[in-house]
Amino acid sequence: MSGAGTPTDPTTAPESTPMSVDVTWTPAWDRTEGEERARALFASVYGTEAAGVWSAPGRVNLIGEHTDYNGGLALPIALPHRTYAAVSRRDDDVVRLVSAQEPSGVREVRLADAAPGAVTGWAAYVVGVAWALREAGHAVGGFDLAIDSCVPFGAGLSSSAALEASVAVALDALHGLGLAGTVDAAGAATDDAGRSTLADVCVRAENEMAGAPTGGMDQAASLRARAGHALLLDCLDGSVQHVPFDLAAHGLALLVVDTRAEHSHVSGEYAQRRASCEEAARRLGVGTLREVADDPQAVGRALETLAAGDDGDLLVRRVRHVVDEIARVGEFVTHLGTGDVTGVGPAMDASHDSLRDDYEVSCRELDLAVDTARASGAHGARMTGGGFGGSAIALVDVGAVEGVAQAVADAFAAAGLHAPAFAVAVAGPPAG
Repeated sequence: MSGAGTPTDPTTAPESTPMSVDVTWTPAWDRTEGEERARALFASVYGTEAAGVWSAPGRVNLIGEHTDYNGGLALPIALPHRTYAAVSRRDDDVVRLVSAQEPSGVREVRLADAAPGAVTGWAAYVVGVAWALREAGHAVGGFDLAIDSCVPFGAGLSSSAALEASVAVALDALHGLGLAGTVDAAGAATDDAGRSTLADVCVRAENEMAGAPTGGMDQAASLRARAGHALLLDCLDGSVQHVPFDLAAHGLALLVVDTRAEHSHVSGEYAQRRASCEEAARRLGVGTLREVADDPQAVGRALETLAAGDDGDLLVRRVRHVVDEIARVGEFVTHLGTGDVTGVGPAMDASHDSLRDDYEVSCRELDLAVDTARASGAHGARMTGGGFGGSAIALVDVGAVEGVAQAVADAFAAAGLHAPAFAVAVAGPPAG
């Protein structure tokens, strides 16, 4: 997967070939380029050099969607696409922040004034991390920050978690908090317990300061992933296992399709799904739906109980997705462990169908990307992320990457939709 100039190299775009419509690739920057971009922006805005540059990856969730806030299992990988944060400490409590992706210029916030609802837009994610660290008892002061990123925004690839995690590891280093540890040459973090704490900080920032009721899988992936591995995350107790994930060794690639249909976790649809699950758990007398999923004999009784109440059909479909999706994560991991990697395809397909029909978080663009990839020879395909737009993934043979991407691009053009963008995902290192 590392051939220069091929679509299976995530850091480069493929050379053009004759095609009916142009195919757009979203390459990842190499670390040097990303760091230089952030440093240059910092120097141009603040007139001085940054103390350092830290970065954090976006993520692709292989399977386990909308399970995190239900105490379930998820299986993400860290992307090679990262957000870069150039940062310096200040001697007051002022935070100044600027992003190459935001045209609004420099924003300034006093940490003394930071509170849920007091900071809006992308600044809420940044200031929220500092606020959550202070709320947890850490002495964090003001800082100057410049952000540049190659994680696509609004694509369901956790651009917000990458932003939070890059700021978290920067503040950890600048203030000597001792939570992030280091990332070794193999792309593994040396202090998972501390990073789990930082992930919790980032979740609080996103939930309370940014107002997005996410469950924590994204932040765990960005901070706790390992290069060359998928992260099996148990969202009930926060424990993780690192599952080897080397598709190239099996002649395969994971094609990411950014549908360009933007989504937002701050919108009401995501919150409604979470509220439905919480209501179902309340009616069933359990703390999370994981308790139902872990007892196969209880699933049928639980669905019967829900069906008899108000909104019974809706709650049954929501719970059925969560229970089945948790089981699909286990099935996926089993196939990886036995080396039957193409065997994960049916689980991917079933996951998307469930998200479309039972959880109702897909959309026209996601369905078209998935259906076209399947028809073009993908071993499996599904939407990834929270849904309502964003990205889909397809497991394809290495030699089929360009053909599947072309077919999807052509299908979008024929449907009159915005042109999608493509990337090939490999499991990268965590924030650091």
